[in-house]
Amino acid sequence: MAIFQHILIPVAEEEDARATCAALQPYLEDIERVTAVHVIEKAGGAPDKAPLEKRREDASDFLAIVDSTLSESVTVDTRTIFATDIVPALFTATADAGADAIAFRARGGSQIMRMLTGDITTNLVTDPEVPVISLPHLEANDGEANAGRI
Repeated sequence: MAIFQHILIPVAEEEDARATCAALQPYLEDIERVTAVHVIEKAGGAPDKAPLEKRREDASDFLAIVDSTLSESVTVDTRTIFATDIVPALFTATADAGADAIAFRARGGSQIMRMLTGDITTNLVTDPEVPVISLPHLEANDGEANAGRI
């Protein structure tokens, strides 16, 4: 019996969608549903990073990668949400979807960059509202080496 049957995965961009799906693949046997979420970060009064329509199109493309990659193994739901603060938005999306946990791949970046932009990973795992699972970073041809249960 799986501990988590419904996982929410945040997806930031195209490569992240592919890498997150690859890291999640070894665990799909025990998961019934995956909800993939892309957060379009709103600037909160400042100009947005890109035109909204372009960001929606990008979100749709990123989420389509998850759907096409995982839908043969599990039920996949996709959602695009808008928020000024990503971490609380992910917890709200998890509750709204009825997911048991959040599974994510920590993204790279220098320590200075994380300090300047806010470290989403640290904020996600510090006092989480639901279990948060860090997926492994797979090397080429390493998909089975880290297989296990979540």
